Amino acid sequence: MLRTRKIRWLSGTMVLLAILTLLLPQALLPQAAAAQAQTSGIDAVLVADVSNSMNTSDRDKISNEAMKMFIDMLPVQGDKVGIVAYTDQVEREKAMLEIQSDADKSSLKDFIDQLGRGPYTDVSVGLAEAVNILNHGADPSHSPMIVLLADGNNDFNKTKGRTQAQSDADLAKAVKEAQDQGIPVYTIGLNADGKLNKNALADLAQQTGGKSFITDTPDDLPQILSEIFADHAKLNVVKLPSVTGNGSYQEVTVNVPNDSVLEANISIMSSKPVEVQLTDPSGQAVDLNSDAAKLSTSKSYSLVKLLKPQEGDWKLRVKGAPKDSIDINLLFNYDLQLVVDPIKTKSYAKGDKVDLAAKLENGGQPLQDNDLYTDMKATLVVKDVDTGKSEEQPLENTGSGFAGTFEVPDNHNYELVIRAEEDSFYRESAPITINASGAAGSGSQPTTSGGEQDKPFPWLPVILGVIALIVVGVGAWFLMGWLKRKNRGFVGQMVVEIRDENTGDKSYPQYKKLVSFRGRFHLHQLLQLDPELKETEKYVFTPSNGDRIIIRNTAGGTLEKSGRAVDASSGVELKNGDRLSIPLQQADKTILIEYLV
Repeated sequence: MLRTRKIRWLSGTMVLLAILTLLLPQALLPQAAAAQAQTSGIDAVLVADVSNSMNTSDRDKISNEAMKMFIDMLPVQGDKVGIVAYTDQVEREKAMLEIQSDADKSSLKDFIDQLGRGPYTDVSVGLAEAVNILNHGADPSHSPMIVLLADGNNDFNKTKGRTQAQSDADLAKAVKEAQDQGIPVYTIGLNADGKLNKNALADLAQQTGGKSFITDTPDDLPQILSEIFADHAKLNVVKLPSVTGNGSYQEVTVNVPNDSVLEANISIMSSKPVEVQLTDPSGQAVDLNSDAAKLSTSKSYSLVKLLKPQEGDWKLRVKGAPKDSIDINLLFNYDLQLVVDPIKTKSYAKGDKVDLAAKLENGGQPLQDNDLYTDMKATLVVKDVDTGKSEEQPLENTGSGFAGTFEVPDNHNYELVIRAEEDSFYRESAPITINASGAAGSGSQPTTSGGEQDKPFPWLPVILGVIALIVVGVGAWFLMGWLKRKNRGFVGQMVVEIRDENTGDKSYPQYKKLVSFRGRFHLHQLLQLDPELKETEKYVFTPSNGDRIIIRNTAGGTLEKSGRAVDASSGVELKNGDRLSIPLQQADKTILIEYLV
């Protein structure tokens, strides 16, 4: 009976381990892989040097125009944007805002227009804060990025004793965090006064997988912003014919190549105001403030966004001042991924052949419009991991995907990536690893020499293997529980007010929905990372049972709950309707919170 129970217990354990084996790859999927699986979402932090030196290196406030144009180019809904304005400290900051409407974009652009100037500069301050914002406010399913607009020069306040070595160390730390988290930094060097430190900005972009650009005029903005978008979203910029204004409307054809286009951004740059009209492929005039198209304008650009446009030739009509040069760029946005069929085995040897097949998917489903494949070309990029050398070979366009064969040239490790592209976009597959280092062959099996049945059964390795599996299973079980707790969501909202203890004035109530937070968040995030209120980082919220929340002071100390002082060092539970009063020591302010479910 005891033996039967043991067998049943062991069988149950093996079943549990089998289930865990199936579940763990999904549960432990790295954030970078998750972000790659859904490339349509972007989480961006725009970082601007607002020191007094920018009065000469950015006298036309190109940085403001670039940030506003970046926001206009984003999709109508879904992406998140944060803003950091820095000198040798963070001057103004806007935490990650999820764009859900035109009003959200207007709010971001109004914030940019209010940015002022200040003394001194330290690039490391701006970059470190941008990485911090993404750490606390980014969506794991989105693709993160930072756009830095600066002249690349530092100017320290000598009274603070800050040194270049300290700044370099802080910058290196921020760069390392960006590298580890897959955050590319795109730099736009502002060079109106000719004093740009282009090498510093180029090195920063190169280290993080971004790109570096230089400009001293707003005229370059459409091309720069288009290239940043194109590089990050794997798109190609389509250059449309330039126009020289003559005081009358002039027509430019905008071809939408297929029905898979989600959006088309038409950026129009001119030194003087431009009037714009648009007709669809049927010849009907299009309202530029409708569900079909939207027009955004600023002092140095206009941007027309076509929403889920019909395939065919659209007619853009522009009217500019006589002799004024009008440059037009076109950038399409696709919700497409390139997916490779699973290969049969992961172990190969020299001379083995690997059959490859890939196709485009839209929202996780095979692409229905095979016409999109018509003008596409696909290439297999092979990297020899052992030698570092890469080579390319063309793949066949089958009309509904791409196919080819890779013959293993040597007993090395290889990384295969398929790249498919046409005029307006390209996509790259996730890397495929080919292990051919020292393998006996893809189909070979070890041979035996007879008499094998006479060998004793290897009980010790089996027992040790079972014990190891049990240990792994138990560890995986606890790890899954930890992951579940870490990713647990919140419900309800918090009503936040800030009282100035010197004047007694209170801010207007702000209603903060909590559904976007996972696992934990700190009070400083709820306060939009206001630098003046940085000490609120020590107050951490975690979810509890029954739609309740735990607040804990990680530095130790008390707070007031419903008028009574309570020890928050070990956690205080909040239920619907509970109120908190949190006095701050450094800012002479009190944070008033009401939790509502």
